[in-house]
Amino acid sequence: MTEKKVFRFLVIAVLFFTLMFLMSITSFIFMPIGAYLAAIAVPIVGSGILYYITNPLVNLLEKYKVPRLVGILIVFLLLIAFVFFSVNVLIPIVQEQFNKLVANTPNMARSMEEFFVLWQNRQNYLPESIENAIQNVIDNLNTYVEGITGFLFSFIGQIFSFLFSFVLIPFFLFFMLKDGKKFVPFVTSFLSDKKAKSLAVLLKNVNKTLSSFIQGQFIVSFSVGIMLLAGYLIVDLNYAVMLALFGLVMNLIPFVGPWISAIPAVIIGFFQDPMVGLWTAVIMIVAQQIESNLISPNVMGRVLKIHPLTVITLILAAGAIAGFIGLLFIIPSYAVFKTVISHFYHEWQENQPVGEKKLF
Repeated sequence: MTEKKVFRFLVIAVLFFTLMFLMSITSFIFMPIGAYLAAIAVPIVGSGILYYITNPLVNLLEKYKVPRLVGILIVFLLLIAFVFFSVNVLIPIVQEQFNKLVANTPNMARSMEEFFVLWQNRQNYLPESIENAIQNVIDNLNTYVEGITGFLFSFIGQIFSFLFSFVLIPFFLFFMLKDGKKFVPFVTSFLSDKKAKSLAVLLKNVNKTLSSFIQGQFIVSFSVGIMLLAGYLIVDLNYAVMLALFGLVMNLIPFVGPWISAIPAVIIGFFQDPMVGLWTAVIMIVAQQIESNLISPNVMGRVLKIHPLTVITLILAAGAIAGFIGLLFIIPSYAVFKTVISHFYHEWQENQPVGEKKLF
């Protein structure tokens, strides 16, 4: 019996890879489909994220006898108010602080170089290998600074590219909020009762996974951003609003994002004043402890059930393949993939005779 199952598994694997090979040599057939999906990807993904963030509010208003269309209108007014606040208040502050940071970067680089030179002169007993490493860092400081500045400009360019497609997002969002509940009945209406029930369960689980992740990450990131901003203002850290916003965005990347956001804040704090840098590090640690021990467990719970080692591996791979966009979307994509595989494996187990529930 075991041999039959192994043989069946191998046949399925061979058929799967044969299908992948055939698709690769006939990729020209799928190019128009890929171009179409690429054109609508940003509006769909953007409206989908906003849907999961705003849909709970629409459902809450509907629960209190507010017509759904009126609830959607209220949500759009809130979004318009947020955009107005960002354009007229938040973005000018961030832009001003960013320009000051770019203008001050050469002075920070020179200060770091002078510090290393002074420290190196006082540490004559250091091994030659360490001295060479330090000298290499000093010689390449300008290159590192240019690389960081280039990354920031590239990141801003990606944001503007996203905003260019932003005009279509409200239309997609409106119909998602209005007719989202009709999607599952519409899709399952073409299937038999058994398959319709299975698909409805699958879509419900995928929806639960996405809503848990997106809503959870939004609440967690917003909370961390507020805590960082309050802490930075208390210690009078330069570029506080920009660094807090950077921390909020980086916190969207699970597990490693918060530590990435800590690096520039602590460095800038130490250049401003060593005590400010120390207090900035304390603020980052406290904020992350509150987030990891209080906010995340209560907001996101254990719905995703992804091991931290898996998260790190996925993030490293996604960052190498797709850059910043890959870092943002790899975890929800993996969570959805895991949900789909678990569903079909559960369905397969349910259809096995008693005593044959195991694959091997």
